[in-house]
Amino acid sequence: MTDNAAWRTARPAVSVLVPFFRDDPSGLIEALSDEAQALAGSVELILLDDGSGDDALAERVTGLVQVSRLPTRFIRLKKNEGRSRGRNRLTTSARGGSFLFLDSDMLPDDRRFLQTWADLVARQDPAVAFGGFSLLQAPQDRAFAVHRAMSQKSECIPYQERALQPEKYVYTSNLLVRRDVFEAEAFDSEFSGWGWEDVEWAMRVARRFRVVHLDNPATHLGLESADKLAGKYEQSVANFARIVDRHPDFVSQYPSYRAARLLKSAPGVRRWRSLFKKAALDERVPVAARAFSLRLYRAALYAEAV
Repeated sequence: MTDNAAWRTARPAVSVLVPFFRDDPSGLIEALSDEAQALAGSVELILLDDGSGDDALAERVTGLVQVSRLPTRFIRLKKNEGRSRGRNRLTTSARGGSFLFLDSDMLPDDRRFLQTWADLVARQDPAVAFGGFSLLQAPQDRAFAVHRAMSQKSECIPYQERALQPEKYVYTSNLLVRRDVFEAEAFDSEFSGWGWEDVEWAMRVARRFRVVHLDNPATHLGLESADKLAGKYEQSVANFARIVDRHPDFVSQYPSYRAARLLKSAPGVRRWRSLFKKAALDERVPVAARAFSLRLYRAALYAEAV
């Protein structure tokens, strides 16, 4: 565990919590540090290397932590604990009354990103708030075109629209949670692999607390190729089954659930599934059609869970 010089004397209201596993959070650390002077110790940053096993990466992060103008702590684990346990662990070092969960592959879209969050906490102290995310600064590589198309359609949503289904559009990429709310409802450490643990958490929380949406986005830099995205969907089936079992009232409203139900009753769904994946990975197919095929592939996978 490494603390920088500003850590000891700070009295933060907001704790920014960033887990990472083999991703380099250097750009995010530098961007957040740029706001330090205006924040005057009201926001701290805590980073968790969740067992990356990369000494060079850890050394680079340690160097940035030591020169950061934000009060910053860096925790390095020897073994990977997973997304939910890692985030839960981060909160045990946090001193603020609110936690801002940020993914390591995010980058603020505005120079007053942290100030906007600090002002919201000082003014309203919301139970839960999501700032949204964009692709404004994301790479334009052709290899990521399918992911970009899918994300723009289903995730980069204006805050007014997100507010209509507040629990659906909650991701730990840019999420503020008040301390007492998190103590009442932590992330479920039984989730494994990729996907749905943040949405399941939001479903639980939305039954007890108000979820606020605002326009304070950060860019998701970590776009994936279509084949890697398909692999993540394959990992997420068990997690989707878990939320179907726990929150059928919420999940039944989602297009992914309705599509999975339709495909479940279709003859030869396994054969269709392989065809959907093949089309999604075929670079000769137009991007919009590949994105639609990948959504169908995900629904065909989820047919096993509904």
